[in-house]
Amino acid sequence: MRPPRLYLTVGLPSTGKTTAARRIEIEHGALRLTKDEWVKALYLHENPPSAQDVIEGRLIEVGLRALELGNDVVIDFGLWGRDERSALRQAAADLGAMVEMLYFELTPDEQRRRRDQRQAEAPHTTWPMSDDELATWAASIDIPTSGELDGTEPIDDPPAGFATWDEWRRHRWPPSVS
Repeated sequence: MRPPRLYLTVGLPSTGKTTAARRIEIEHGALRLTKDEWVKALYLHENPPSAQDVIEGRLIEVGLRALELGNDVVIDFGLWGRDERSALRQAAADLGAMVEMLYFELTPDEQRRRRDQRQAEAPHTTWPMSDDELATWAASIDIPTSGELDGTEPIDDPPAGFATWDEWRRHRWPPSVS
C-alpha cells in the first residue's frame, strides 16, 4: 500500500491552482481543501486577512488528520512563502506522507485575462483584484526552487525563535481570530 500524498498548489491568483486541485481531487480521490471556498461561504463579499489565516489553519489540521488516516489531500491556498511550504512538507513527512508540489505561473497578461474572465463569468467565486495588487503579489511570492518542487532539496530548519516546524505552523495559522 502506498503512503498518502499531500499535494500543494503554489501560485498567484488566476493561475490555475483550483482547476488543478479539482482535477487531483477526482483523479486521485484526494480531499480538496480550497480556502477561498470557505472564506466565501463564511464572509461572502469580505476577505478578512485574520479570518483567512484561521481558515487555512483549520483546513490544514483537517488535511493532516486525513493524511494520518491514509487519505490523499490537496491544499489549494497559493502557499506563497517558502516557510509555509517547508512547514507543510515537514508535517507530511512526520506522518509518513509523500509531498507533490505543483507550481503555477503565467504571464501577467494571461493572469489578468483569466482574472477578468472569472470576474465576468463567476463573480461569486472570487474577489475584485486590481492590476496593482497582482503586481504587488507577484513581487512578494517566494518562487519554489526546482529541488523544492521535485522533493530533492532538504526541508529548511524552522525560522529563528521556533524550535520546530509544528510550533511555527501553529503560530502562522492561529486557531482562532484574535
